[in-house]
Amino acid sequence: MTNLPKQFLDEMKDILGSEFDDFLKSYEQPKTTGLRLNTMKINKDKLLDLNLFQLTNIPWAEEGFYYDEKVNRPGKNPLHESGAYYLQEPSAMSVVPKLEVKEEDKVLDICAAPGGKSTYILSKLNNTGLLVSNEINPTRIKALGENLERFGAKNCIITNTDSTNLKKVFTGYFDKIIIDAPCSGQGMFRKDQVAIDDWSYNKVLECQSIQRDIIRDGFEMLKRDGILVYSTCTFAKEENEDVINEFINENEGANLVFMERLWPHEVKGEGHFVAKIKKVSEEKCSTKKIKVKPLGKELNDYKKFEKKFLNIEIKGNFYIKGENLYLLPENCPDTKKLKVLRNGLHLGLLKKDRFEPSHAFSHCLTIDDVQNIEDLSIKDDRTKEYLRGNTIKTDNSRGWVLVAIEGIPLGWGKESNGILKNHYPKGLRINYT
Repeated sequence: MTNLPKQFLDEMKDILGSEFDDFLKSYEQPKTTGLRLNTMKINKDKLLDLNLFQLTNIPWAEEGFYYDEKVNRPGKNPLHESGAYYLQEPSAMSVVPKLEVKEEDKVLDICAAPGGKSTYILSKLNNTGLLVSNEINPTRIKALGENLERFGAKNCIITNTDSTNLKKVFTGYFDKIIIDAPCSGQGMFRKDQVAIDDWSYNKVLECQSIQRDIIRDGFEMLKRDGILVYSTCTFAKEENEDVINEFINENEGANLVFMERLWPHEVKGEGHFVAKIKKVSEEKCSTKKIKVKPLGKELNDYKKFEKKFLNIEIKGNFYIKGENLYLLPENCPDTKKLKVLRNGLHLGLLKKDRFEPSHAFSHCLTIDDVQNIEDLSIKDDRTKEYLRGNTIKTDNSRGWVLVAIEGIPLGWGKESNGILKNHYPKGLRINYT
């Protein structure tokens, strides 16, 4: 890596001292790649039994595995489309375990796209509590929505705003907050030439200014005894220790639990910075609960679908917007002052005299929840045909059918006379070669 910026190298030499040569040699090594299980859909033993990839454990992430990109391409595997796992840089998997998410927690991911840490939080919440997953960039939020949907997000609100607006709604509300802060991206240098070309010291200072604002706003959204985890994928002291130390010195109610770095010459990963802060001061909660109008006959067509095609009864707060039917999270906060991409689970469309289930709904179900299942194997040619958007041959006329792969839902189809009409979303279809 002869084209690494000189100013970056000088700073690393100052920070690392005698370890600098080992750090520099790490750039001669290939980038690291990893995948993380979605424990709501698959367990470790089942994935290993499928023997699809040559996996080795990542020591700091119970759900994480290394894989060799030259040998395996899990992102091109149909199982990826089921949400069975998420592809994530191994060092980045060190962050969420530090948050110590417990079931029923209310959690905020302030800078969430493309969804690596939000999907990890979902697994920890296990369909309980609440995740507010926010992304300020409107072009990046689409990928966030797709990844959360694939993972089976149910008790989740996706917002598109900044930390200042979030604070107006959520002061003193969350048990846990994660800030994977926008940064100058030095940890991306080994795998991304663009990151090198775009880097400058001015970018470091610009990111530092943004980071200061976000951590101040984020801390105000914590309740007493809440935990905030701040992380970056950069090595710059200005964006890491300086931001944290300055914040701790300004806030008597903030206790620094620890700061740590993962360096690419010390671990098998691209590197990361993580700081954990506990709030010991009191904050009056500003959040209001949404007022939901009880629905009756408006749900008739959905209830007919549920009775005919599901083995479970969906309960909770139903909400209709246009022809869209949603299931709101329990004790859902009022977010009408925010720009919201999704508020809870999109169940489907209330068409004239019928209900049409959504793709998001399919990913929140198990094969035991649905009466009609077409469970395909990873080796079945029909699996890729389905993901291409083509019809597939069956033997029945069962109406709505949940198509699954190795027992994990992929999406819906509607079956008639031995032909399953494909309802896999057009924007997600894959042209397998």
